[in-house]
Amino acid sequence: MESKYKDPLHGITLQKIVETLADYYGFDTLGELIPIKCFTSNPSVKSSLTFLRKTDWARKKVEDLYVKTLPKLS
Repeated sequence: MESKYKDPLHGITLQKIVETLADYYGFDTLGELIPIKCFTSNPSVKSSLTFLRKTDWARKKVEDLYVKTLPKLS
């Protein structure tokens, strides 16, 4: 039972992840770190969520960046 809570993404929505990364890095830097169109061309949280919900490989990159960024947020 305890092991499922070791997942750092447990209980975190995709919207929260994107908002946190956008606040921390800004869309300019986010677009450099993960060069996908939803971060580089007219970026917004809404358009990013739409794309990331449909595109598993991009969502994985965003989630990985979030996990790497967690220690910096504390």
